[in-house]
Order: sequence, then C-alpha cells, then structure tokens
Amino acid sequence: QVQLVESGGGLVQAGGSLRLSCAASGRTFSRYNMGWFRQAPGKEREFVASIRWSGDGTYYKDSVEGRFTISRDNAKNTVYLQMNSLKPEDTAVYLCAADDRTRGTGTWDYWGQGTQVTVSS
Repeated sequence: QVQLVESGGGLVQAGGSLRLSCAASGRTFSRYNMGWFRQAPGKEREFVASIRWSGDGTYYKDSVEGRFTISRDNAKNTVYLQMNSLKPEDTAVYLCAADDRTRGTGTWDYWGQGTQVTVSS
C-alpha cells in the first residue's frame, strides 16, 4: 500500500498561484502513476491532471491545460501541481491519487485526504 498526504492548499485571489504537493510513503513511488482530482461542494469529483510513473507523460482536464502543471520527483516520493492564473471556479478540495501500474487495472487505487483550495474573485 501507499499513503498519500497533500499540502499547499489555501486562499488566493483570482489570478494568483498555488503549488500543491502530495507526499507518498510506503511502497516504491515509481510503482505508481499519479493523479490530481478535485471536488467542489455539491459536485462530482473530477479529474484534473495525471502523470505517468516515469514522468514522461502528462494529461490535463481541458479547462486547466496551460494554467496547471503536474510534475513528480521520484527521489522525494512527491508529486506536485503548480496552479497559475487561478479562477474562482477552481475552488475545490484537491485530492491526490495513485494508480498501481503493476496491477494493470488502470484504476485509482489509493487516495489522500485532500487539501482545500479557495480562489476569491
């Protein structure tokens, strides 16, 4: 198993930036493809971005592409989400998730507790 702990959320004005971190502990970090999701009050959880275990493939929700950047440091067992040009509609709890690629299921197997991001207008 892997344990995921997010940090870096907070309150920011529209147009501002935040950098989220997700620290993983447990099994070898490179075992996992990693993703960021978000959930706003009263809405379904939605995909934001993901990165392959090797770091050589990244994917984004259309509305964040060009503003958000996902990256990882396998030596530090950490995945990041750099968020720029934030908008009020980006307000949500952001959650980190891990897909154990060795299982071959393509599902998000582990989740963190989330960190709140609030963007004021």
